[in-house]
Amino acid sequence: MAPRIAPLPVLAMAAALLVAVKPANAQEPLLQCVPYARQVSGIEIYGDAHSWWQQAEGKYQRGQRPAVGAVMAFKPYRSMQLGHVATVAKVLDKRRVLLDHANWSPIDGRKGQIERNVLAEDVSAANDWSEVRVWFTPIGALGTTRYPVHGFIYPQGRAPSRLQTPPVQIASADTGPARLSREERKAQRQAEKEAKRRLKEIEKQRREYAKYLKQQDKTGKATAQASPGPVPRLAVDPIGDLIAATGS
Repeated sequence: MAPRIAPLPVLAMAAALLVAVKPANAQEPLLQCVPYARQVSGIEIYGDAHSWWQQAEGKYQRGQRPAVGAVMAFKPYRSMQLGHVATVAKVLDKRRVLLDHANWSPIDGRKGQIERNVLAEDVSAANDWSEVRVWFTPIGALGTTRYPVHGFIYPQGRAPSRLQTPPVQIASADTGPARLSREERKAQRQAEKEAKRRLKEIEKQRREYAKYLKQQDKTGKATAQASPGPVPRLAVDPIGDLIAATGS
C-alpha cells in the first residue's frame, strides 16, 4: 500500500501526476499513499507508511483526535503490510471524517488513484479512532474491514485545537463579529449545501449497502434450507439381510 524509501523521481512523478496534462488515451502512473499524504499535509516524513507513527515521535505532535490537516496513520493489517497514510480533509463529527488519500480503492480497474473527501468512520469501542472503516469506491459504501490505526500525526507547529476553526466563535466585548462580504456569505451557503448533499448521499449509499448485505444473508439461509438432507436409512433392509445371511 505504501512505497519503500521515496526517491526524488517518485516525488517528481507525483507532482507531474497532479499538474501535467496528458493525452486522453494515456494512463497516469500509479501514485502511492506516502508521497501524496506528504504533499497534502506538509509533514516531512519518508519511508513506508507503517513507519510514520514511530518516525513522528519527538518531531511532530501525535494524538487520538482527528483534525483537519492531520495524517491518519494506519497499522499494517492483512495484505496491507506496509501500512497506509491518509490526510483528514474534514471532521464531520466525533465518529466520522472525510479523507484525502491515494492508492486505496481501485478506480476503473486501476490502483494508485487519488480519492478526495471520502468517508472514514471510527468503529472502536472507546471512540479513540484505533479502528476504522473506510469508503471503498467499487461498492459505493464503507468497506466491511475494520482497519487498526495508530492515531493522528499533526503538522509541525499546529496543535490539534488550531487545525480546524470552531464552528462558533464568541466575540470579545471590545470587538464586534467579523462581517462577511456578500460573496463570502454566498460561498459559505454553497459549501454548507454541498456538505449536506454529500452526507445525504453517503447515508443513502450506506443504507443501500446494508440492505444488500441483508438480502445476501437471507438468500444464503434460504439456499441452506432448500438443500436436500441425508438419505434416510430404512428400518428394514431385506436385500441387506439376504446378503448378510448368504454371505454373498
